[in-house]
Amino acid sequence: MNPFLLVTLLASACVAQYGQSLDDLPKIIDNSTATSSTEKYVLPPLPYEYDALEPHISAQIMKLHHQAHHQAYVDNLNKALAELKDIQGKEEMGAKDKLEVLEETIHFNRGGHINHSLFWKGLAPAGSSESSLQGDLERAIVAKWGSADEFSIALFRTILGRVRGSGWGWLVCNVDTQELSFATTRDQDPVSLPQLVILGIDMWEHAYYLQYYNNKQNYLKAIWAVLNWKEADKRYASCLKHSTTSS
Repeated sequence: MNPFLLVTLLASACVAQYGQSLDDLPKIIDNSTATSSTEKYVLPPLPYEYDALEPHISAQIMKLHHQAHHQAYVDNLNKALAELKDIQGKEEMGAKDKLEVLEETIHFNRGGHINHSLFWKGLAPAGSSESSLQGDLERAIVAKWGSADEFSIALFRTILGRVRGSGWGWLVCNVDTQELSFATTRDQDPVSLPQLVILGIDMWEHAYYLQYYNNKQNYLKAIWAVLNWKEADKRYASCLKHSTTSS
């Protein structure tokens, strides 16, 4: 497969997962797709300063997380795509094994890029208008869980109980039923249809260890203070719209 056709397919998969049109996709993930002119993915800038989430998430963590870890996913994805292009059509010994390894590498790093791009946009400074539960999403959460406090308790319990080692915790919306639920994924696996991401929490150690060590409970409490509920409400609206237009 042509590597840049593969990129297009990956972008299409992302559109399907998050219920966005192709025109809206750049608003969700800046520079998420390689193009024929650049032929590379690039690291999206944060929508706030590195110290904007303090004291809940330190500037040190944010800078390292964004500039080192997320950058590594982007770099490794670009490298794998370049290697894929180089071996296309070659009959050399071991080519099949190389393709299998590259497919795994692309899946892992593409997931890391998508998950982190969504994660950054899902955070906002504590006390800002974005950090308050709001809109149709607030009404749906209260209707299902009873209150924001009960929702957070259930969310944390799910994440701490299901994420073993590295992974992600998610609030998702089912496009078929419009029902909200929790999900977890291992490593850098993304969420897949019919579930659409409303908010995500990175549970890899690099997201919290420098500040919270092995106390995941305190990290989750800190993340709760800086969740971008305005963005989450927009994603929920996209889920409802997706369900309406696809029915």
